[in-house]
Amino acid sequence: MSAAEAMTPPAAQSRRPEKELLIASKAFAVENRARSWAYTLSSFALMFALAAAAILSPWWPLSVAIAMFNGLVIVRVFCIFHDFQHGAILRQSKPAQVLFWLFGEAILCPPSVWRESHNYHHAHTAKIVGSHIGSYPVLTTRMYKDLPKKVQFMYRATRHPVNIFFALITVFGLGMCLSPFMRAPRKHWGALLSLLLVCGSGLACALTGHFTAFAFAWLIPFWVAAMSGSYLFYAQHNFPEAHIASRQDWTFSGAALESSSYMVMGPLMNWLTANIGFHHVHHLNAAIPFYRLPEAMETIPELQHPGKTSLSPKDISAAFAINLWDPEQNKMVPYPRA
Repeated sequence: MSAAEAMTPPAAQSRRPEKELLIASKAFAVENRARSWAYTLSSFALMFALAAAAILSPWWPLSVAIAMFNGLVIVRVFCIFHDFQHGAILRQSKPAQVLFWLFGEAILCPPSVWRESHNYHHAHTAKIVGSHIGSYPVLTTRMYKDLPKKVQFMYRATRHPVNIFFALITVFGLGMCLSPFMRAPRKHWGALLSLLLVCGSGLACALTGHFTAFAFAWLIPFWVAAMSGSYLFYAQHNFPEAHIASRQDWTFSGAALESSSYMVMGPLMNWLTANIGFHHVHHLNAAIPFYRLPEAMETIPELQHPGKTSLSPKDISAAFAINLWDPEQNKMVPYPRA
C-alpha cells in the first residue's frame, strides 16, 4: 500500500468516482414548489406568532421561555433562508427574494455577504489553506506552532466557546456586517443597513419605553439563534472524524463525505434545524432541498456511513477539544500543552 493510500479513509477507497456520485445526487435536487412555500410560510408564521406571544405574556419567565424557543424556530427559518440562497428552493421567485432579503437584513446576515462567504466555504471547506473564509479556521500543528503568540491567541479566540456564545455580536454584528462593509462598502451596503436597522430599532424601543418588547421579540430569540446556529456550523466541520486535505489532495466529494458531519438528532431538532444535520449530504449537492436530504442519504450508499456527532454534552466537549490538524496522525488533535 502506498503512503497516499494509507492516508485515504477506507470509505473513500470503495467510493464511486466523484462525477458519478454527483450525477446520482442530482435526482434529489428537484423541489416541490408548493411544499417549499408551505414550509417557508408556516415557519415564518410560527416565528412571528411566538414573538407576539412572548411580548403579550403577562409573566416574564414565560416570555423568556417563549423567546428562547423562538430562537430555535429562527434557526429553522435561517436554514430555509440558507437553502434559498443556494437556489435549492423557490428559485427565481421574486416574492421569496424580497422575503428572505428582509429576513437577512433583520438578523444581521445581509444576503450579499452570506452568499459570498458561504459559496466560498462550499468550494474550499476542509482545505488546509483557504478554508477559513466563511468558516472557522483550521491550522496544522506546525502552522500553529510557527505563528506569533498574538495570532495564536486570535486563532484560539475564534474557535472558543465564548465566541460562539457571543456570536450575535462577534460572528454576525462584526463578522457578517461591520467587517464586510468596511472592506467593500459599495458591494455590501446592505451590511451597514442591517446594523442601522437593528441598532436603530433597539434604541428607538429603549427611548420609548418598549425595550422589553424588543428583548422578547428580537434580542433573546436572535441571541439564542445566533449561538445555536454558530455551534451547528462549527460542529459540522469540527468533529473527531473530520479529515482535512492539502490543496493537491482535496476533492469536492471528499470534503463532503469525509469532512462534513451527520449530526444525529431527534425528530423535533431535525425539524427545528430544517435537516441541516444531514450536512454531508448538503455539501455533496447544495441544490438538494432541505426536506429531501434524508431521502438522498437513505438512497445513496456512499452517504450512509458519515462521520457523526450530536448535541450530547460528550460530543460537544469532543468538538471543542480538537482544534488543529495533525498530518502525521491524520486526524484533528488538541492544542499542544504549554
